[in-house]
Amino acid sequence: MTLKQLLLVLFTAAVLPVQAADIAAGQEKAQTCVACHGANGNSTVSMFPVLAGQSARYLYLQLRDYKEGARSNPMMSPMAANLSKEDMQNLSAYFAAQKPVLIDFKADPERVKLGFLKAEENLCSMCHLGGMKGQNEIPKLSGQHYDYLVKQLTDFKAHTRTNDAGNMSAVSKSLNEEDIINLGHYLANLH
Repeated sequence: MTLKQLLLVLFTAAVLPVQAADIAAGQEKAQTCVACHGANGNSTVSMFPVLAGQSARYLYLQLRDYKEGARSNPMMSPMAANLSKEDMQNLSAYFAAQKPVLIDFKADPERVKLGFLKAEENLCSMCHLGGMKGQNEIPKLSGQHYDYLVKQLTDFKAHTRTNDAGNMSAVSKSLNEEDIINLGHYLANLH
């Protein structure tokens, strides 16, 4: 990432007013989200991400990207298309305030170990922080569904997901299929 790109990301993050959100309005609007993302944002379907406890800023940016076409998904893009800025802020604040529950995933201990080593090698905690807890516009990865994690890493590698200022695309280009599987086991196993 160049200094210019980093400054652009930091400036953009600084001007996003997520803090003025109405959690109660977000909860009401979130009723539409339950079918895929589960009660309180705790998805029980591994292809849909857990939203509970995720950073409000990250969630807002993803909704905005779906709405504006910077991120595309046949289910989410139409869902976000008619959301107002206020709706996106309220939804983001609501899901961020929810407590995530443990996902039901039986990780392979050897793959967890290899995934940890690959995460260390790629310096994942530099952005996602220790325990992969995330921060601001950097998502929380710990406790996320395995299938969702593998899909996102695969999409970044294939450049079919590109709403990341190039950071994840650059990191994932050196990953092979086994690396992605191992990282999925490691990350889904974190709580």
